[in-house]
Amino acid sequence: MRIIVVGAGKVGTSLTAQLIREHRVTVIDQEPKLIENIINVYDVMGVCGNGASYEVQKEAEVGKADLLIATTSSDEINILACLVAKKLGVAHTIARIRNPEYETQLRFMRGELGLTMSINPEKAAAHEIARVLRFPAAMKLESFSKGRLELVEYRLPEGSALNGVRLLDIYRNARARVLICAVSRKGQTTIPSGDFELKTGDKIYVTAAPEHLSAFFQYLGVFRKKASTVMIVGASKMCYYLADELLHMGMSVKIVDQSEARCAQMSEQLPRALVIMGDGTDSELLAEEGIDYTDAFVALTGLDEANILMAMCASRQTEQCKVVAKINRRSLMDLVSSEGIIDSVVSARDVTTELIVQYVRAMEGAAGSQIKTLHRLVEGAVEALEFHVDRDPDLVNVPLRELKLRSGVLIAGIVRRDGEIVIPGGNDTIRAGDDVIVVTQDTALQELRDILRQG
Repeated sequence: MRIIVVGAGKVGTSLTAQLIREHRVTVIDQEPKLIENIINVYDVMGVCGNGASYEVQKEAEVGKADLLIATTSSDEINILACLVAKKLGVAHTIARIRNPEYETQLRFMRGELGLTMSINPEKAAAHEIARVLRFPAAMKLESFSKGRLELVEYRLPEGSALNGVRLLDIYRNARARVLICAVSRKGQTTIPSGDFELKTGDKIYVTAAPEHLSAFFQYLGVFRKKASTVMIVGASKMCYYLADELLHMGMSVKIVDQSEARCAQMSEQLPRALVIMGDGTDSELLAEEGIDYTDAFVALTGLDEANILMAMCASRQTEQCKVVAKINRRSLMDLVSSEGIIDSVVSARDVTTELIVQYVRAMEGAAGSQIKTLHRLVEGAVEALEFHVDRDPDLVNVPLRELKLRSGVLIAGIVRRDGEIVIPGGNDTIRAGDDVIVVTQDTALQELRDILRQG
């Protein structure tokens, strides 16, 4: 497809890096240096100018594009860029919209202004953190088929019961129907077979129904109940969205920030939260505010280094506390993730990129077997895709052991039409009407039959 990206900032650059693998991309930005950099690094066309300008969009041949994505730092420019693109004939437009005041107007924007999709990075990242706090044993949690099947990321710590254990032995002994569908070890990613042996430090990706995930982590002796008390440092937009969601989930929320103005604003917006003015990097303050008795600690300040230090401090003060940090810089995120320094990290940029890539992949899907859900794992090296199945004779009612799957592809779960969860074995079959979850290292699958070897 031909895709236009308006805005060559962090989100725009991250998107471009993902999309150029399969699509023709043109980037528009007002900053000449940003355009020069992105052209030098990636094989894209670049146009310097205001992405909301009719003349600039005509120069970028927006009218010939299938999709325009507006990711600048200005909500208004993003909305206007999508409106102009729509008038030029673009069928699909996506805008990054961060201002909470526009939340109530999104239905109007989609209907009257032709906006296909809007993404609020802070709200999307907050939702991801909330999911992790619902299942604190996981580093990351993704859902398929409206939550009927879940996929969690988990790192094997020192002394793990799984060290040196083959996957087949786990499946025999765990008394929970789970499937370990991917393993990341020292930068190498594997779609494992039953003979694969796990090692300390591995990051594993496990699929199962929610109740079986709980049983599996209880078997490992690392199960933690859903967090009920949460401390958040940094009264940002992300903090507002996260605290609001946690309060609606029935959790107790404490917010710490140095700014008196931000504290006052947060107290007004979230009267049920306890807001404290103070320095979140002060370990004595955290101790006074009960970090030792808190189920979860979330660092959301604007400084990556401060978030990392606070998270490490919180981890040392209490082993039972689930620790999450917002980190934007890729180098720091890779370091923290590879070394297992912090329980979970989140990046609004990465969450936004994943949601947009998921939408783009859905646009590509064939009518009979479209991608319903897409999650990117192991820093984008692996994808977990959910497909809806129609009556494909090559796939339906054929025992899985007889399917000739491509290399690097695993069927990780099947959700029947009646909601039954199947963690597949060789004798199971795919039926018409099922939702099928596929984990693959081939990040170009567009429909379910692509999992089969050709010829």
